[in-house]
Amino acid sequence: MSAARWIVLILAIALVGTGLGQLQGARGVVEITRTETGSTPVSIYRQPGMGAAPAVVIAHGFAGSRQLMQSYALTLAQAGYVAVSFDFLGHGRNPDPMTGDLEAGTGATQLLMNQTAEVINFALGLDDVDGRVALLGHSMATDIIVRQAARDRRVASVVAISMFSQAVTDVTPRSLLMITGEWEATLREEALRVLRLVDPAALEGQIVQTPEVIRSAVVAPQVEHVGVLYSQTGVRAARDWLNLQFERNFVSPVATTGLGVVLTLIGLLVLMWPVAGMVRPGSPPMAIDRSEFWIAAMVPAMATPILLSTFELRFLPVLVADYLGLHLALYGALTLLILRGFGYRLGRTNGPVLLWIIGFGIVIFGVFLDQHVTSFLPAGPRPLIIAALAIGAIPYALGEARLLEAGHGGWGRALIARSAFLASLGLAISLDYEGLFFLIIILPVIVAFFIVFGLIGGWFGRRTGSVMAVGIGTGFVLAWALGVTFPLFIDS
Repeated sequence: MSAARWIVLILAIALVGTGLGQLQGARGVVEITRTETGSTPVSIYRQPGMGAAPAVVIAHGFAGSRQLMQSYALTLAQAGYVAVSFDFLGHGRNPDPMTGDLEAGTGATQLLMNQTAEVINFALGLDDVDGRVALLGHSMATDIIVRQAARDRRVASVVAISMFSQAVTDVTPRSLLMITGEWEATLREEALRVLRLVDPAALEGQIVQTPEVIRSAVVAPQVEHVGVLYSQTGVRAARDWLNLQFERNFVSPVATTGLGVVLTLIGLLVLMWPVAGMVRPGSPPMAIDRSEFWIAAMVPAMATPILLSTFELRFLPVLVADYLGLHLALYGALTLLILRGFGYRLGRTNGPVLLWIIGFGIVIFGVFLDQHVTSFLPAGPRPLIIAALAIGAIPYALGEARLLEAGHGGWGRALIARSAFLASLGLAISLDYEGLFFLIIILPVIVAFFIVFGLIGGWFGRRTGSVMAVGIGTGFVLAWALGVTFPLFIDS
């Protein structure tokens, strides 16, 4: 291994160590207990020896999980609260799907409200909870907790992060803090509108109140819809607001985990470059002619969404995953057929490289994500969903790996090929906006996959020239990532 790879190896290990140390420091002495109430997975965050305290029930947003809310849970636990986070139906480790209409105030909304009520009852039944409770939620969950607070007088306060709810009135919720990211323009406008239901002259950052209600709207600087979950400003505001509502003045740190997560993820990713240098080198695959590259890149992108637009595709209990699986399969099949017609073959696989890619994606990267970012280990029917998605994802990844010559094709071709795939999904959405709208939500997962595993596949591919190992490995990891991200859903 070259001196450069040794230097990068040392730096990567240092980044991982620093990131993990920061995450451990953010946790402090907080105890985390994982259990269930009914079939709902629950995590309880508490600081030992604090005595009885209010509970804060914490709910994640759409396609999220309780791990995403750890900065808030840890901070509140260190402030002496008992923080109870959970996975909504169809999300995270919860094996039960959502059902009903996702857009109406009944159906799925009612089921999620009932689930939230169950968790409230569970939290209030804990020995170290003093009978008081508040609700905190992000995005989709804000509508749920606002509605639940309106029907449950036990809820003392609501903290709504990136809030949008048609259930807010000038008198409910009685106590409401709204936190939005600076770059969430529409949601900031909504928070200000809700604030001005109480005081028409109110401004962001002010506390407004009447004898019936108290409200505030806080802006977390330089963050968007996900970054707001790691913002020190937002986390501190939630802690201070609840201390005000419960008349507590316990001095505690703000336990944001964002920096530790970023450092560790970068370190783990960079670590794979020196690892790739340890495997036996091989010959690159046959170079693809420029005109033939363009044909193989563009034809599947245009043909796939048009061909699939004539079919009704619902066979998996997951939102739009069945369509995406078929889109990947047809896209990959067309790419491989075109390339084969031009005389390009896949070649032989490389077992060690295949194991490294899958092992990194599932065991190293995946387990860290599961512990500190979002649910990544499958539960309930998700292993079968992953298997079904792999039938499409692996042909797609094989086609891409051959089209990009296992990384030898260069960054320009990689950008063209991946942009063409994203454009094909955009075309599919435009052809069936109502049916495929939720593909928009999954696009960030695919982009993140392209960045991380595009780099890893390229490093191993350029070292070994193994299209098969890169394609099968990255395809399986893609299927896994999609299979654990899509919410389970059955349209009743």
